[in-house]
Amino acid sequence: MAHSDDPYLWLEDVTGEQALDWVRSRNEVTTEAVSGDEFDATESRIREVLDTDARIPYARRRGRFLYNFWRDAEHVRGLWRRTTMEEYRTENPTWDVLLDVDALAESEGENWVWGGAQVLRPDQRLALITLSRGGADATVVREFDIDSRAFRAPEDGGFALPEAKTDIGWIDADTVFVGTDFGDGSLTESGYPRITKRWRRGTPLVEAETVFEGEAQDISISAWHDRTPGFERDFVQRATDFYNSENYLLDGSGLTLIPTPTDASTSVHENWLLVRTMTPWQVGDETYPAGALLAADFDEFLSGTTALTVLFAPDAHTSLHQYAWTENHLLLVTLQDVRTQLHVLTPRARFAYLEGRKTRTREWDTTTIDGLSDLTSTEIIGTDAEENGDEFFLSSSGYLTPATLLVGTVGGELEVLKQAPEFFDADGMTVEQFFARSDDGTDIPYFVVRRTDSGPGPTLLYGYGGFEISMTPGYSGATGRAWLERGGTYVVANIRGGGEYGPTWHTQVLRAGRHLVHEDFAAVARDLVTRGITTTEQLAAQGGSNGGLLMGIMVTKYPELFGALVCQVPLLDMKRYHLLLAGASWVAEYGNPDDPAEWEFISQYSPYQNVVAASERRYPPILIATSTRDDRVHPGHARKMAALLAELGHDVSYYENIEGGHGGASDNAQLAFKTALTYEFLWRHLSLE
Repeated sequence: MAHSDDPYLWLEDVTGEQALDWVRSRNEVTTEAVSGDEFDATESRIREVLDTDARIPYARRRGRFLYNFWRDAEHVRGLWRRTTMEEYRTENPTWDVLLDVDALAESEGENWVWGGAQVLRPDQRLALITLSRGGADATVVREFDIDSRAFRAPEDGGFALPEAKTDIGWIDADTVFVGTDFGDGSLTESGYPRITKRWRRGTPLVEAETVFEGEAQDISISAWHDRTPGFERDFVQRATDFYNSENYLLDGSGLTLIPTPTDASTSVHENWLLVRTMTPWQVGDETYPAGALLAADFDEFLSGTTALTVLFAPDAHTSLHQYAWTENHLLLVTLQDVRTQLHVLTPRARFAYLEGRKTRTREWDTTTIDGLSDLTSTEIIGTDAEENGDEFFLSSSGYLTPATLLVGTVGGELEVLKQAPEFFDADGMTVEQFFARSDDGTDIPYFVVRRTDSGPGPTLLYGYGGFEISMTPGYSGATGRAWLERGGTYVVANIRGGGEYGPTWHTQVLRAGRHLVHEDFAAVARDLVTRGITTTEQLAAQGGSNGGLLMGIMVTKYPELFGALVCQVPLLDMKRYHLLLAGASWVAEYGNPDDPAEWEFISQYSPYQNVVAASERRYPPILIATSTRDDRVHPGHARKMAALLAELGHDVSYYENIEGGHGGASDNAQLAFKTALTYEFLWRHLSLE
């Protein structure tokens, strides 16, 4: 379908009255179809999970304070607050409220959604706060005085920026690095900053000093200050596409390229340079594999006089999932067949004699932290190497195991700090891991959560398959209450495109390899039926964003495998995706549809271009949901697909939240409604009751 042949192009007018009238009419039909006592009860029970005070108040440690953002039934938009570690250890900590977003929104007549805060250390007196209208990616930035609990007005020297996709960060109390919409030509084609500047307090933004300018075809330009005492440095990053970037050391106005591969993840801690490879990297006679973590002395590496030390090397079953520094140690989380393990690496220096010369070499000691449960996922959620030494925080949860917040110090015992309650009755339920064989012979792992020895029944299969995002086990009270307790089976597929087995699990599906994602997901769907876990009529699938694209492919390419589908905040028109909002930034993932050779393989799966009439092929019922305020994935994808499916005689339901951003909801009430809508739609189509 050429652009000029698209009869629903008018639905890309995000806030056009004709388009919004279409949205409202579809919303009304969908809402009416699921309304009733059962829906109301499900929505209420989900809202209880989201609003309860029994949730863990996850916090970020900054010196002596722990900062938390909290939403509940009374504080719909949320509270930004902090407490001390002594208070946090108590059952009911006393919180010091810094900003009430509900009160702010009411006083200013704005639909503010919290975007985050950067607190300037060590004094912790000033913060840069970001707020969005309705949950969009574009935010406004305001400087906040924590002592007075008030924003600093620009006329009083406060930093403030209007709505844009801004990148900003502290250098010191009177200076920031900033990339934003400076006017014509200052943004990339993806809508992110093309220019980064050094902005001093009390000066107009137009007088800010330019630090670096990229190209319009780049994804974004950013700069940041490392304020680690004794290792203060400035850095600039030029992201040339979604997976490649150039990293520079900034010294005054001079730039020194850090000569690591552009597709590697590069970071600096004190004088340690860490490099995580995405593809094999040859250095001299040595080739380091994809997915390895390497270390070097930063200054020596820039001078070209140091060797790299391998801290982690992947194997066929094990990949690096996460890493973080404490003051003296490096924590690693690895995945072994999607099961987490936690390791501690400690650098030590020794001297050796090589060819008669005394040379300093680097070695690392490695230990493993035991006591973590199988079939749960453990994440490092915080360290504070600057002020709290070797302390670290972990969160651990599983599909049937509520979250546990643990705190520890390297070399000491783990302490349970907070424990989330059970939100659903898991008695008689089990978690199992299976492997499905994909079309090319690759084994694809997936987790199944269900009642022990249950027969075939309503089953929901979740998938994503992109951007190296791993789907690890985690507890969901909403899923438990609205699906598992009701007798449903929940399945998560670890298909290629994610990072469960390292970078190659992802890189092999880029561009022309995208079909592997679809084949993997279809293989899991078939395997569920073969094993007797479900039947085709009772199997549903769900995915959002890139996973929404996957659902669009399932409905058009594999409709015979499913009884129903839920497609959320999706990409669907792959002929135009790169022209809409942030779409240009994903060309490295999917390919360029303007290139005839690349459109050849994209066109084979692009859902919007592959819809056929119901008289030719039956599609399962599908719910398509999006958000008007999503300024990352354009809502036009969902609107146009729903309109085309309806025109060609398919069973399609549509719902668009007028707020919500890419997450689809801006508060707990909206999230509860959206979640209940999904489960009620699926249950009505899959249940044999």
